[in-house]
Amino acid sequence: MKYMCLVYGEEKDLHTLTPEGSAKLNASSIAYDRSLQASGRFIAAEALQSAKSAKSVRRRKGKTLVSDGPFAETKEQLLGFILVEAKNLDEALEIAAGIPLAEMGTIEVRGIYDIPGS
Repeated sequence: MKYMCLVYGEEKDLHTLTPEGSAKLNASSIAYDRSLQASGRFIAAEALQSAKSAKSVRRRKGKTLVSDGPFAETKEQLLGFILVEAKNLDEALEIAAGIPLAEMGTIEVRGIYDIPGS
């Protein structure tokens, strides 16, 4: 089954990293992705640009509304994601626990919904 690991954290924490700390986090993240690839559980992963660059889109009564920023006002921002293949939720949670940013933020794990007939 496919699971989405949504990586949340406070962007300000990333900005306080030293250049060496940032390079170490990037290297750890890439190494973890590669280990998931080697195990056949990796599907995709991406880091996201700052939430300040985000736009939210809604359509109401035929009109499209675009606003600045993420939809919800929260302390943590969505920083990125890893899409994995896991045998079950327990394995997906184990994978999420290994994500380097789990030490700074929160990883939300959600199963992918298979749309019937797709």
